[in-house]
Amino acid sequence: MYAVRMLSSRYFPACLSPVCLSPACLVLGVVLGAAPLVRAADEPKAAEPHFPTTEDLRHIKGIGGPQLSPDGKQVLFVVTDSTADGAKSHIWVVAANGDKDSLRQLTFSPPADKRGENNPHWASDGSAISFVARRNEHAQLFRLDMRGGEAMPYDLKVMPMVDESKEKNAIPPPGAEKKPDAAAGAAKDGGKSDEKKPEEKKDEPLPIDVNGYAISFDGKWLAVWARDPETPGEKKQKDAKADAEWVNHEKHGTRLYLVGMKPDGQLDGALKMAGIEPDVRSAAWSPAGDRVLVVTEPMNDLSDLGPAGKAFVLDAASADKPQQLNAVPPTVGNMAFSPDESAIVFSAKTKEDAPPGYDELYALPKESSGAAVVSLSSGFAGQLGFGPLYFPNDGGLVANASIGTRSTPVRLSMDGSKPPAPIDLGAPVISGLNTNRDKTGWVWLAESGGEPEELCYSRNLGDKCTALPIPDLEPKGLKAVEPELVKWTSGDFTVEGLLYLPPEAKNGKVPLIVDVHGGPFGAFENRYDPFANFFLGHGWAILRPNPRGSSNYGVKFAAANKNDLGGGDYQDVMAGVDYVLAHYPLDSTKMALMGYSYGGEMAGFVEGKTDRFKAIISGAPVIDQFSEYGTEGGSWYDRWYFGKPWEHMEDAWKQSPLAGAARAKTPFMLLQGQSDTTDPLGQSEEMYRALRQEGVPVELVTYPRDNHGPLAGAMFGRPVPEPWHGYDARQRIIEFLNKAFGISETKP
Repeated sequence: MYAVRMLSSRYFPACLSPVCLSPACLVLGVVLGAAPLVRAADEPKAAEPHFPTTEDLRHIKGIGGPQLSPDGKQVLFVVTDSTADGAKSHIWVVAANGDKDSLRQLTFSPPADKRGENNPHWASDGSAISFVARRNEHAQLFRLDMRGGEAMPYDLKVMPMVDESKEKNAIPPPGAEKKPDAAAGAAKDGGKSDEKKPEEKKDEPLPIDVNGYAISFDGKWLAVWARDPETPGEKKQKDAKADAEWVNHEKHGTRLYLVGMKPDGQLDGALKMAGIEPDVRSAAWSPAGDRVLVVTEPMNDLSDLGPAGKAFVLDAASADKPQQLNAVPPTVGNMAFSPDESAIVFSAKTKEDAPPGYDELYALPKESSGAAVVSLSSGFAGQLGFGPLYFPNDGGLVANASIGTRSTPVRLSMDGSKPPAPIDLGAPVISGLNTNRDKTGWVWLAESGGEPEELCYSRNLGDKCTALPIPDLEPKGLKAVEPELVKWTSGDFTVEGLLYLPPEAKNGKVPLIVDVHGGPFGAFENRYDPFANFFLGHGWAILRPNPRGSSNYGVKFAAANKNDLGGGDYQDVMAGVDYVLAHYPLDSTKMALMGYSYGGEMAGFVEGKTDRFKAIISGAPVIDQFSEYGTEGGSWYDRWYFGKPWEHMEDAWKQSPLAGAARAKTPFMLLQGQSDTTDPLGQSEEMYRALRQEGVPVELVTYPRDNHGPLAGAMFGRPVPEPWHGYDARQRIIEFLNKAFGISETKP
């Protein structure tokens, strides 16, 4: 399965989200008057400047989700611990005026909690924050008073809608668990026994695991969506190993619940289930706080047959009577009300022929099935539709966008009469843009290939960034190189790429690694990337091309590899190689190619098409379109590219790297997560067997427990729970490349 920006991703792993704990008694709590962050007395001196080592990449933290307080004076954000420290997420706060002493960590986790705290939100008056954490068997919603005290969990329980242990043909059947002596005694007594039957317990409310939540802007309503809880009877079945799974007949769904809230943040009554079909994917409140927009996805993998999302609006006071928005297409993504509630803005797939995930923004002027949907971004030569939507006081709309190798917010008109206009915030990549309801300020994260992320604040959108204090996110002294944007011609297209050159390039030619992104509907952007700098530390240049089929360049470019995987996009990559070889000090006799997901698939294509590379590294690839299509987590994305394989046998085989295995010559390494549901383990196993039997030097390394995104994150140095998989993969990559390049010295 290929990456879809709004759904699953081959190159970009799922976001790692990114309670307070008293050390004395391991209870949730926080002391807001605690001293600001200070450095330990025995902290080592500043390290000498150096490129990241594989061990350094285990000590890099993540940052995300900045949120401006209702009064505009404070900023919440989430910091994810490094891989070496367990990759837990915690909530921090800092003053918007940049006061260094205001920076402090708000939440801490007990040792038993492996995930930490995530999804924080300010209360409407700024007096408290809410967040989700797992402090027992369930993911709970907490409220933390900013004046001090412990973070308290909400007691969220519901009556079970499903109990499969009570259904006909449930296993174990009644009486199956009687003790042998009791059963024998009953037989002797003619079926009678002195053993008393336990009274059958009536259904009781059960705690839920919070999937997501939304609090109305006025703080009067809470919306929570959660999966149907497991009943005691179902747990008993599982413990007895009566756990057969009837595929696509699941009855437990993710449902929406509403409950009123008191002025002090406490619940005003019990959760009430909304009349919305499962599975609920998201919910967003109206500015007035009396209505909710809800997006659902049908259960049991119906989306594999085609897009099947639905959008509803419901009144909080009569949540059992939702109104479906029939004009909203089944590819709907995120949704929001306009400030005056005269329109609903949403993202959905473009009406043009483009890969799933190529979204535009639309407006629905009226909430009726007959209303006309207006495109707000048609013809935009970039990618729109992901992330939150904001409505400045000028009557327009601000959304996140990616344009080429940059990522930036853009302004749009609500009638679609003007093309999206980028907002220059001073850095190549802007993420996490946020403001409060009164728009008294703006916060965001800014970065570039040569500069790590910083937390920014400005009073007005478009003003210069004021950098706010944040904790150290990486080891001291790490060096980074700003990549150069390079462009070349391939066929009818101008193709872009990012070229990273090590310092050694000033003195002569250096080896080149060509790194291909996932997707194929993805793109390399000019982000801070310690993984790229890790290779620069070995004296190797990196070329990261965005060939046809990449996002961020408009519909025509995105759709140009339809039914042509490994064709024109391969030519684009090779044309980029020829261009940089002709214009930069690169050694054409020492080149390697690597990629993850679709990049790993491209590595497979390259193996059967050219011997120009000394080594090829393929992470979690597609190798055989036939077996991939039948075993991956979902096939709708693939179907756009070449249709159902059994109806297009020739096309599917032509676009399978396995078809070129008989022509393979280059030493090949496969890195694969054993629990990968996007590109399953069998894909790498097929390539390994084929190359091994063809006599090609080939290595296959698999990683237990890892799914698609987590293994990618581990390799790239992002915070992940697995402590050593990324370290191991990087070591093996360097050894493999050293051998191919004839290098005996091994740098860390």
